Amino acid sequence: MRTPRPGEPGWMDYLAEGNAKQARKRVCADALIRDPEGRLLLVDPNYKAGWDLPGGMAEANESPLDALRRELGEELGLHIPVQRLLVVDWVAPHTPWDDLVAFVFDAGILDPDRAATVRPHDDELTACAFFAPARALRHLPAPQRRRLEQALPALATGQTAYLHNGVPAW
Repeated sequence: MRTPRPGEPGWMDYLAEGNAKQARKRVCADALIRDPEGRLLLVDPNYKAGWDLPGGMAEANESPLDALRRELGEELGLHIPVQRLLVVDWVAPHTPWDDLVAFVFDAGILDPDRAATVRPHDDELTACAFFAPARALRHLPAPQRRRLEQALPALATGQTAYLHNGVPAW
């Protein structure tokens, strides 16, 4: 049987079948947000151990950037410009989860007044705080720590890092 071509009868059915069979990836998007002193904003989610970068999981058919903007608004009441992509990290399957693609974006430096008033805006977060980079790294679980260890040089150099499980892929 011949595969239909775009515009031919059966083309949309062919695409729908392919879409139903192809793998789906989970996506998370986090932000590197700093205060004027260079400290990093971390959040303390109540649904998992350890602190994390602000952000979260993308919903179905939501771009990583849109997911980040939504999560920052929902969780912290922040509606700030996202400046650039720092890290893309492919994370291998880990019990009980399939693989995912994690993005870390630079969301800039908050002005002093805004930084002083950042607070959790929903019940998913227990707290949020700014930490010096070395201290922030100590607060993060290993996967997020490895990602941040690569995001900080990417922030300084302007070179996006591509990682596998938090380690440069090349």
